[in-house]
Amino acid sequence: MPFAVWHPLQAIPVGRRRYAFPALLVLTLVLTAVLGRVDQPIRTAAAPNGIISYEVAGDTTTAARMIESWDARARCYAAFSLGIDYLYMVAYSTTIALACLWAADVFRAGTSLGAFGPWLAWGQWLAALCDATENMALTLMLLGSVTAPWPRVAWWSAVPKFVLVEAGLLYALVALGVRLVRGAERR
Repeated sequence: MPFAVWHPLQAIPVGRRRYAFPALLVLTLVLTAVLGRVDQPIRTAAAPNGIISYEVAGDTTTAARMIESWDARARCYAAFSLGIDYLYMVAYSTTIALACLWAADVFRAGTSLGAFGPWLAWGQWLAALCDATENMALTLMLLGSVTAPWPRVAWWSAVPKFVLVEAGLLYALVALGVRLVRGAERR
């Protein structure tokens, strides 16, 4: 990393992060379960992965085909999913950001990987911003008409979002593995 970066969540004392993280994790997992349940009625042959298929449709023909495959009930579920996703953005991005900061502390003890943590924490908030942009595009199509550039806007917002979230999760999981190995070596 060319220079160190500071993340606002680092202002939370480490002792308090231990309480904030589990609460955020539970909220994130509950919202994940709710979104998974809400997603079931919008899984069709045209949208086999539900809202995720819609997020990455990428063109007007594919996006229109997905919306046309949803009856009125499914469209309500899609709209609800897009709405509740705004709360989910705050939950998952902050949860993963805190996990990245924790991981940076784990890595700092023995490697240079610690410098990536605050960058990836910022990346989670950028992912949430991408998610909000994507949802705006998806909502405009769902409630209006499927026109350019909205399917591309959604796609170009969804792909970086997924990459950033997966990078943050991978970073935190590797740190968890390092922490477990160090703990086992101390025994």
